[in-house]
This record gives sequence, C-alpha cells and structure tokens, in this order.
Amino acid sequence: MSSKVIVTIFGASGDLAKRKLYPSLFRLYKSGNLSEHFAVIGTARRPWSKAYFESIIVESIEGLAASQEEAWEFASHFYYQSHDVNDKEHYVELKKLQTELTEKYQTEGNKLFFLSMAPEFFGTIAKHLKSEHIVDGNGFERLIVEKPFGTSLKTASKLNSELVETFDEEQIFRIDHYLGKEMIQNIFAIRFANLIFDQVWNKDFIDNVQITFAESIGVEERGGYYDHSGALKDMIQNHALQLLSILAMDKPESFSKEAIRAEKIKVFQSLVQPSDEELKHNFVRGQYAAGIIDGRDYIAYRDEFNVDPESQTETFAAGTFFVDSERFIGVPFFFRTGKRMTEKGTRVNITFKKMPSIFGEEVAPNILTIYIQPTEGFSLKINGKEVGERFSLAQISYDYRTDATASGASPEPYEKLIFDVLNNDSTNFSHWDEVRASWALIDRIEEAWANNKSPLHSYASGTMGPQAAFDMLAKFNAKWQWEPDNWYRERDLLK
Repeated sequence: MSSKVIVTIFGASGDLAKRKLYPSLFRLYKSGNLSEHFAVIGTARRPWSKAYFESIIVESIEGLAASQEEAWEFASHFYYQSHDVNDKEHYVELKKLQTELTEKYQTEGNKLFFLSMAPEFFGTIAKHLKSEHIVDGNGFERLIVEKPFGTSLKTASKLNSELVETFDEEQIFRIDHYLGKEMIQNIFAIRFANLIFDQVWNKDFIDNVQITFAESIGVEERGGYYDHSGALKDMIQNHALQLLSILAMDKPESFSKEAIRAEKIKVFQSLVQPSDEELKHNFVRGQYAAGIIDGRDYIAYRDEFNVDPESQTETFAAGTFFVDSERFIGVPFFFRTGKRMTEKGTRVNITFKKMPSIFGEEVAPNILTIYIQPTEGFSLKINGKEVGERFSLAQISYDYRTDATASGASPEPYEKLIFDVLNNDSTNFSHWDEVRASWALIDRIEEAWANNKSPLHSYASGTMGPQAAFDMLAKFNAKWQWEPDNWYRERDLLK
C-alpha cells in the first residue's frame, strides 16, 4: 500500500539530500510505496524556485528513471521554500504550504520531517514546528534526525530534551544508515533462523567477536570536520555499538520492533564500564602516516587539507568491549575502524572456541564471517581432511558473497530506512536509551585520550592499523582474522 504523506526536508540543497534522499524517495516511488498521494517540501537558505528545484531532483535521479516523463512526473511532487530556521515567519509560510499540499494530495494530515542539517539547528526547528502548529496532531507525525546525535552525553542529552518538547520518543527516528544495510539486517536471520547458530551463540562456544570498519580512503575534503571528530565518535559511538547490540542480544520474544528494541537496550545497559587501567590497555588510537601501497604514495593525515599540522585526532580506533550478560559474560568484542587502511570493508568475524584434538595436530577454530560491504554475504570455515594419502586437517571455507548493491538486488540503506519510517517500524533505529548508554561509554574513552592517558600510535598508510591494535588482541590469545595487508607485504607492494 502506498503511503499518504507530506515529507519536509530541512537542508534540501545539501549533498546528502541530492546523493541519497532524492534517489531513495524515487525508488520508493517506482516500487509503489509512494504514489499519487505524497509531496515533498524542500527547505534551505538558497533562493530556489520550484522549477529549479524540480531540475535538481531530475538530475539527482539520472539513470534511475525509465524515461524523462517519469522523472519529471516524480519531480512535480516537489516544492521548495527558501527558509531561515531561526525566522518565525518562515514557519508560518511553511504551515500555509503544508496545508495547501495536504488538501491537494489528500495526505490525511500525515507528516514526515527529515532534519538533514547540522545538529545545532535540530532544537530550534523542533520548537518552531510546535509553536507554529506545523505539528498539529493530525495524522501521523514522525521525525528523522541524522547522526551525529550529539558529540558527548551532555550535548546528546540537551539535544534529546529539545526534541521531546515537540515529539514523543516513538515519533523520533535517529537514523544510522549502516543499520539499513542488507547484511546487518540479515544477522537476525543468521542468528535466529538457523539451529546450528542459535544453539552455539553464547560464551560456551564463542571465543571472541571481531567488528571491522575499514576505509582505504583518507579524510579527503572532510579534514576540517574530521579533525574535530575522530574515528571513535565518527564510527564507534553509533555504527559499531549498534552492530554489537544486534550480535550480543538475547533472542527476542518475537520479530517485532518492541521485542527487538527491548533486547538491544538490555545489551547497552549491560556494557561493562572499563576501569582506568583497562582504558589504557584495552583501547588503542592511531593516526595514519605517509605510506606506499601498490606503487602509490599517500601523505600523512597531518599533511591533509584543513588538518592541524600538530593534530592529535585519531584516524584509527580499536578496543575491547564486554557485555555483562549471562549469554556473553567474559567474551571480548573487539572493534577497529580507520582511515587509509589496506582495503575498504565492513565485516564481522565470529571466532568459535577450539576443540580438543584427537589427531595429533591442532584443530583450527571455526570462523563465521559476515560480509557487510562492499560485498554482502557470509562464509563459514570448518575443518576437513586434506586430500592425500596421509590424514591431515585442512580448513574448508563455504562462501556465499554477492555484490548485491551493484546488481540492484539490495535496496539502498536510505530507501529501506525511509520505508521503515513510513511504516512506523523503528527496529533499525536508535532509541534514546541506546544513545545515552553508548555516549556514557564513549565519553570515558574520549576523556582518557584527551588527557593523553593512552599514546597516539602512528601507522603507515595502507596497513591495518598500528601494531598496538594487534598486541591488544594477543593479550586475549586472539588475532585479527582479516589481515589483507599480508597479501601486499608478501608481494612487496606495501612499504
């Protein structure tokens, strides 16, 4: 069934709207989830006309539409209003336009607001939506906010208190595009639809869990922003901890948003707060230096455009989390993320415990790998007999991987997540209780690093991070399962 709704995008002239939001809305239009009874109001400071805004929409969906007629028909549903978020009168005009479009498109008062702007404007916008009666209680009213949701527990709490003056928690959808990726959602199926995994997904059988978010690019043109953020806030506070909650949660009573959210919140509430000593030894920060990989030279982070030449900002973060739950107590959850690493890739490695051997040789652990991007799928390493006259063990890998995004088989994350919001499904969004618990933990690490209680390690561009990140796992008798830099070293391509 197609949704009846007025979508208002604050920040409609921005890069995110052009690259992600408009193409995602068009895919929902093509699939019939949006049809005749919808309109989009774009707001930004730029003095655009409706005609010019429509041309921007058509340009953003180039290659997706079957014809120019289809593209322009879709774009006809878009309306533009030049808007200053601090000007009350602009909200009065926005209310008038919304009322007109509600009647024209018969949307039954349903409203979706997308804040694609800097977080410091979120509270101001929410306040005016209420005071100028744009949020009026007619139809459903839902709010999507982009990350980052605050920069600390203090700022996140202030931001949340401002939003809940206008919207209830159940109306707020804190978007994390990683949660819209097909294979992250597939984890639910892997865990809870397969007896072989359902029965062994616990501390008795799992030795450790490894989460890697690797990027081969540097900070590019984002140097100014990144130098005030860093890898820990940029990737761990949201992406990694959300993924951890799905991996560590108990089996929900049902596959419903309420049941899943309840189990995820339990995980966040069970995150172990590290001691001061553990903060020193179980968390590693690094910054990329110059390097050569496959014959190409890369500059150091401090030489990047808009980066402080004395910068102490980490471009790499690794650490060890523990969940104080009956299911996973004592099991380390390792994470790492970084810029300018060997290869781009997001993956999870579940390392199972080693079995006692009767064969006179060590038995390698079984490893389940979940590939999230750029390829999607999974592989399972088991032990078998090596072909030959003698009995010798060898690891066999069962793989299923596809480049589903390139083939169009998987929906884009924003398409999937906007679809969820239209259907009031908050399964793949962050609840305030989750955000609060994650910031409480991240703030501890940030404070330790700000006070230089842990050294800022250097790592060469093209490697998988500083040696300290490998030493961290060695203390737990573990090792990173994904080491693509070894392939380049063996061929003398990494220097």
